[in-house]
Amino acid sequence: MSTQKKWHTDKWFVSPWNYAREVTEGINFPRRIEIHDVTLRDGEQQAGVVFTRDEKIRIAEKLAELGVHRIEAGMPAVSKEDAEAIRDIVKRNLGPKIFAFSRCMVEDVKRALDCGVDGIVVEIPSSEHIIQNAYRWPLQKAIDLSIEATLFAKENGLYTVFFPIDASRADVNWVIDLIEKVATQGHMDALALVDTFGGLSPHAIPYFVGKIKEKIKKPLETHFHDDFGLGAANTLLALACGAEVMHTTVTALGERAGNAPYEDVVLALLTMYGIDLGIKYEKIYETSQLVRQLAKVAVQPNRAVVGDMIFKIESGIISSWFKNCIDTIPVELFPFHWELVGQPPAEVVLGKNSGIDSIRMELEKLGEQVPEETLRLILDVVKNQAFARKGLITKEEFEQIVKNILHQR
Repeated sequence: MSTQKKWHTDKWFVSPWNYAREVTEGINFPRRIEIHDVTLRDGEQQAGVVFTRDEKIRIAEKLAELGVHRIEAGMPAVSKEDAEAIRDIVKRNLGPKIFAFSRCMVEDVKRALDCGVDGIVVEIPSSEHIIQNAYRWPLQKAIDLSIEATLFAKENGLYTVFFPIDASRADVNWVIDLIEKVATQGHMDALALVDTFGGLSPHAIPYFVGKIKEKIKKPLETHFHDDFGLGAANTLLALACGAEVMHTTVTALGERAGNAPYEDVVLALLTMYGIDLGIKYEKIYETSQLVRQLAKVAVQPNRAVVGDMIFKIESGIISSWFKNCIDTIPVELFPFHWELVGQPPAEVVLGKNSGIDSIRMELEKLGEQVPEETLRLILDVVKNQAFARKGLITKEEFEQIVKNILHQR
């Protein structure tokens, strides 16, 4: 695909400005980007969410089918059931590498080893204030435990991601000193850039990544929360600065406001940056539906990418556009085609904002032809009923409205 066409294909239509030389120069995406899915661990930390062992296996199988590269299957120290679920996922040889999450304790790492995982994410409080106020530890304890746990993980052949909690709110010199000590005296195969409370602004991301890269010559991974709705944007910016792995959840499931949603990131990479991660994009919607169902969590109907109503058209003017474009260039009306992410086809729905063309299209489906004055009468009834109920009119209700009006005439 030529550069000038990356912004407009039969599956998406985004801004050509994304590919302007002035925009793309200085962007430094790595050669390969991987998805490290944390739905089964950080996602389950959303208040009230519980996945059973069988549900965790179902989600892991769906994530593997989707094509994610790594699955953080859980934290063995949480419960016996969690450890058993991780073991079961490992035994299935689903394809993605399986990781466990642990505190900076040798005993936690041992539990992960017993599960047979490929890698481990070792967490440590990294801001002075959270170590002193939340953990009530002396600062040196955090350093000592990190060195001991990461060395033990290395000695036992685990790919080790060092995960400094709350790094984004730490004094930059303190956190870099902590990371350097663990990198030299302990071990890390990769370092997670952790914005535990989602408090990083997009403009701070290049600074954060740059300061770390000055001192730490390790692969970088992103772990950004969505408390200000910036998890996906911050992840994209960190990847553009050279980070190689993104920690994300399905549909932003996770602690408080959740984690960076993988759907938003991968679709932006594909359409706005021309980077295909090789996942099965057509399974995005069904994966979200499965996780939402098992988590018993609803999302807003117009949520980006996976919202159940984003391809429903009520506005009269947009319905007219839809009528003119749907058979030839549907992405004239949407930034991406519903088939790209596995959504149901776009359709016109009837409500307070409907127009004459909305009524014409629905009448065509019923095989009805009516004079102009009847069209307007039907539209008035549709609008009034929708206004009264503060919602949409169903197809069956529309058919009854038409029957009543034609009978009267």
